[in-house]
This record gives sequence, C-alpha cells and structure tokens, in this order.
Amino acid sequence: MSDNTTTNAGGGDQERLALAEYTERAYLDYSMYVINDRALPHIADGLKPVQRRIIYAMSELGLNNQAKFAKSARTVGDVLGKFHPHGDSACYEAMVLMAQAFSFRYPMVDGQGNWGAPDDPKSFAAMRYTESRLSRYADLLLSEARLGTVDYTPNFDGSVDEPRLLPARAPFVLLNGATGIAVGMATDIPPHNLNEVISACIHLLERPKATTADLLTHIKGPDFPTSAQIITPQQDIKQMYETGRGSIKSRAVYHREGTDLVITALPHQTSPAKVLEQIAQQMNAKKLPMLADLRDESDHEHPTRLVLVPRSNRVDHERLMSHLFATTDLERSHRVNLNMIGLDQRPAVKSLADILGEWLTYRIDVVTRRLNFRLAKINDRLHILDGLLVAYLNIDEVIRIIREEDRPREALMARFKLSEIQANAILDIRLRSLAKLEEIKLTAEQSELSAERAELEKILGSKARMQTLVKKELLAVAEEYGDDRRSPLEAVVEARAFSDEDLLTNEPITVVLSTQGWVRSAKGHDVVPRELNYRSGDDFGQAARGRTSDQLVFMDSQGKTYSTPAHSLPSARGQGEPLSGRFKQKHDAAFVGVILGGPRSAALLTSSAGYGFIGRLEDMVTKNKAGRACLSVPQNSVAMAPMLIADDLMDGPASMVAAVTNQGRLLVFALEELPELTRGKGNKLINIPSAALKAGEEHMIGAAVFGEQDELLVHAGQRHLRLKAKDLEPYVGERARRGRKLPRGFQKVDRLSVNDP
Repeated sequence: MSDNTTTNAGGGDQERLALAEYTERAYLDYSMYVINDRALPHIADGLKPVQRRIIYAMSELGLNNQAKFAKSARTVGDVLGKFHPHGDSACYEAMVLMAQAFSFRYPMVDGQGNWGAPDDPKSFAAMRYTESRLSRYADLLLSEARLGTVDYTPNFDGSVDEPRLLPARAPFVLLNGATGIAVGMATDIPPHNLNEVISACIHLLERPKATTADLLTHIKGPDFPTSAQIITPQQDIKQMYETGRGSIKSRAVYHREGTDLVITALPHQTSPAKVLEQIAQQMNAKKLPMLADLRDESDHEHPTRLVLVPRSNRVDHERLMSHLFATTDLERSHRVNLNMIGLDQRPAVKSLADILGEWLTYRIDVVTRRLNFRLAKINDRLHILDGLLVAYLNIDEVIRIIREEDRPREALMARFKLSEIQANAILDIRLRSLAKLEEIKLTAEQSELSAERAELEKILGSKARMQTLVKKELLAVAEEYGDDRRSPLEAVVEARAFSDEDLLTNEPITVVLSTQGWVRSAKGHDVVPRELNYRSGDDFGQAARGRTSDQLVFMDSQGKTYSTPAHSLPSARGQGEPLSGRFKQKHDAAFVGVILGGPRSAALLTSSAGYGFIGRLEDMVTKNKAGRACLSVPQNSVAMAPMLIADDLMDGPASMVAAVTNQGRLLVFALEELPELTRGKGNKLINIPSAALKAGEEHMIGAAVFGEQDELLVHAGQRHLRLKAKDLEPYVGERARRGRKLPRGFQKVDRLSVNDP
C-alpha cells in the first residue's frame, strides 16, 4: 500500500506502512543511533557514550585516583545495570582501551593487573581478575560535574540520572583522539599534546580570527603515546588541519650500538612481534642478505628494544633501515578524519580552528553555568545570613517569641519581615550558637560572600573578564597536567626498498651463449666456455665477462636487442635455458651475440653487409620482451655478434677497427671514423660489391676494435694468422675501402678475434 492507514482490528490500533518507507525509516533511526550514541565522540568532552558512562559510573562508586582499586567487574556491572544496557565484553573492552598507556595519550583509567600489551592489545585479563580506578586525568572531566555545569537526563529505565556531557576542563577530543566506524561515516582523530593544545586555545581566545597557520605555531602536529618520529611534511600537516582529512606518517626511532641497530620506539599501534615477523620473513626469503640476526630485548625498563645484527660493519645501516621502513610496520601511515558530533548535535568533519573555537564556546558556557550556580548558592546563603543577623540583633525578642508563641515561625516572619527560609534557619539555631563569637563569624562570612558575589557579577557581566578567567584556568590545567611532547617531528628522506639489483652481491660472472640460443652463467672469469658441455647439435656461440650488477644485452640476427638481469640466468653447471623462453623473438631470427657491461659501455654493432656503428648499452636495454630495434640490417644480410669496446680503446687515439670478409679481404681504419649512434644502419666499414653481396658470394664475417699493443687473429678452418701492429700496415686504409687480400690459405675466413690465446 502506498498510503499510511490506521485500522481498528482485534481491538487495537495497527499502522500500515509501505515496506520501502518502513525500511528507510528504520535504517535512518539506526544510523542516527549509531552515529550519536555509539561511534563518534562529542566535541565537548571528547568521549563516546560508553566511555562517558564508564567514567561517570566509576566516580559514583567513589573510585577516584586516591581510592583503593576495585574489581573491574564491579564497574562494568554498574555501567550495564544503570546506564549502558549493552554487552559486557564491549563495555569492558572500552574500559581497557582507556587504561592502556600505549593506546590513550592521557589514560582515563588506572589499571592494576593484565591490561594488554603493545604486542597484543587484546591480551588483557578478564574483568573478574583486573582492578581499576580513575586516573588523575579523569578529574579534568569530573571536578565540575556537580556544580550545575551540565544537564542531567534519566537513564534508560528512569531510575537514576546521568549527565548528557561531562564538563571537560581541556579539549579531550584532541588530547586522546578517537577512532570509530558509524553508518556511512567514520572518525580517526589522532592524539595531541596537552600543553600545545592549551596554548592554541589561549591564542584563539586572544585572537578569535586566528588562522590554522597561526594555531600551528602552537600545535606542531599529533603527539602519539609512543616516541616514534612524525615524518609528514609541514605542508601536508597544515592541509590536514585545514580540511579535517589527511594522513600522518610516523617512523620508528633507532640508534647504533657498535655494529648493532637498536630500535627503541615504534609507530603508534604497531606490534613489536609483528615487526620482527616481517623482518624474519624477508630474511628467510633471502631478501636481507646483509642481516645476520634479530632479537627482542624488550623488558620493564626498556618497553621497546629490538636489536638487528648486520653481517659486518661494512653494511650501510641507513640504507638497510630505509628498506625496512619501506617494507615493514617500522613506518606507518595513520589516517586522519576529524569527524565528531558538534554542539549542534550533528556529525561533521571540522578543521582545527573550528574544533578549538567550538570547544572554547562550550568551555565558556560551562564556566558561566558554574559561576551562576555558585552565585545562586551565595545569594541563598546571604539571604539566610541576613535573617540570622536580624535574630542576633534582636535576640531577646526572638527568644521570647520562640518560648511564648504557638506558631513561632509565622510570628518571626511577621515580626521581623523574614522569609520562610530565614525563619527556619533561626529556629534551627542551637543554644550554643547564641554566643557573641558566632555573631562575629556570621558578619565575617557575610562580608566575604558579598565580596565574592560582587566579583562573580563582574565576571558574568564582562566578556573580557570571562575570557581572562577561562585563560587562567587553562594555564592552571597545563601547569598541573601538561607534559613534554613524545613524538618528535623530523624531516627525513623518503624510505626506499631494496631493488633486486641492490640485493645482489657484485660478483664476477661469465655469460655463455650457445649457437642455438641457450644461455647460462658461471661464477668468475676462469671458466673456459668452449670446454663446457652442450646439447647434441649445439655448440659454443659467444661469451661475455662482467659482474652480476652489469647490464646484460643479447642481439638477434635481425638487429634487435634484448635484456634481462644477469643474476637471473641459470648456472653453468647445467646446459642452461633457451632465450626463446624469456623473449618473444620472430621465428626466422636467431640470437647471434651477448655483451655485458655498464650503462655507458660502448659496443661495436655490425651487419654482414659491411655496415656498423658504435652504440651504448643504455640505448640497447629494454624491458620489452619483444626486444628493441637497434641495428637496421640491409636486405640479404644479418646482424653479427656485437663486440664490447674497452674504455681505454674508446679514449685511445691509436684505436683501430678491423673488418674482414669471407673472401679474405681485410681493411683496418681508425676507430674515430665510426659514428656513435643510438640506432640505425650505421656507416660502411668495408666495401663489398652489391652483386657479390646479393648473390651471397661475399659478406663481412667479422669486425673488431683493437689497440696498438693488441694482436689480431684471423681464423680460417684449423689455421689462424696472427697479425701485430707492424703486420697490419699493408691493410690500413680509409673506412669503406675494398680492403686488401690476405695471404694465400686465408681466402676463406671463418672469424676474427683479438688477443685470442
């Protein structure tokens, strides 16, 4: 039905609602209940209802900070029976949270027994075992509760009254913060330092138009219960306080003791056991080879003491800690959402200036109500004193009336024009109080109270005097309860985790490539690649020597380059693995060579058509599995194995390039005649007739770079020709010449090498 209807059926009223309307109303009612009565703190006292009821119930039981400890079950029973008819476990957990010094910046409950630990905050003992009382900080919430400062309302069954709010003498909504999840909203308010917050409140009292930037000269940022560093930039902190949303990043504190690293403070709500577990997992996964051991040496005197033992004193401890900050809970981000219930009873995300301004409004109202309450008490007492002094001035007549009159109260009221309250006070006087000394005391009390009344009326009648009083009271709170900041603010370098390359030991290796494209690596440079075992039909192709930290580049016959980390290659103890499994290569291409070196290392790239250029490894490296087009190969030719050029050859004025064809023509020219390119076909090294090249009769079979002290070896079958600098003079010419024929027996050349033993 779409319309609401009321019918009399069975003698009772029944209301019919559309299901959509009923569910919407029920959900909204539940949402508002969760928001206002469970999840969000109130800006006035910074408490959720269950926290407020726990503190009030303990005060009603007389469990102040000077009282004896009482069983926690006693408090929980009173809270549930009188004020908060919910689950006992949830109520006790809220009480435990207020007692944990590592959870609350200023604990409200003083606990005795097992109240949990930073490793496991929920490891507290059952309520029947623990004992508790209010802490000294609870006085800041309760000391003015019975002075007419707040409204009281009946509890859930109307049997007793409970305060709607507590008259907080400090803004606990910022001091202890809060976390909670409501319906459609949440709150994450970090704790702050009392001295800083009080200082900001006083500044705002004196300068009501103060900006967030002005307040941040007093409040540096959140102040967590632990001593971990806050590393969020000031600009981000300012934006967080202006918008009410953001995040705060905190980092553990450590120092060196000899070669060991000792962590003495962890971020808020970080478990030491979990941190050790995270580090141990990385050690087991061999991601921290520089770390030998870790220990937890925390005790009563040192609540947090985690010891990391590096393998040697050469380990860069700052780089190690940077990695741990980036990969473990040694560095954490805390979400900030300054969402709370305001004085208008509506939830809202507020800026820092709004929070302090609204709380000061509440505080001024509380002080005003307290002064009015006191003023009313003074006026009542002065009224009685006026009557008592009348009686003392007319003591004989008063005694006569009391002795002779049947209704002395009415007679006193009529004779001396007294009120009923004054008359009752006179009738309640004891005979011993009729001494002259008592009259002097009453006169002095009257004078003292009159002066106090005049002072109260001045304060209540002046906004400036009221603000001065609030300021003095705030300063007194800071002097009695304030403490130093625990969480220092530091500007630090952003944490960075180890990359795979960082974790490598920089060892010498030899990479071996077979003719069929199988690759493997051997430790050191002593291995003889030609003597390794190869698969049937396969043989040694090319080898490259370098280090595990070098860049590894392969080239295929079409001039494409491919790269992969050198440390990831299989061991030379086996026969390796095919590169076709790592890269997406065209079916008609074959891997022809490999080079290993630094990013700026130079290599000679050539094609069988006699063209080539000098390239840098950084221009050949790619993450693309399909490779990178580097050398353009002319038609009817293929790319040849690249040759790494030593740095001294690149810089040497006498460095030469030798190019030889399969027909035994050799040309030697200066290296400086070759260009350095990032990609392309390059320049002609040696002139090969196009007809011979097209017919496949002649092509370049090798090119090499060498110095004046090197030996050039020309291989033809089982024979080789060793050429020194003086032997090469007949073959020296300009680049792109035809070259000169080698001696008889070397008309069919296989390959060219430099300093080959």
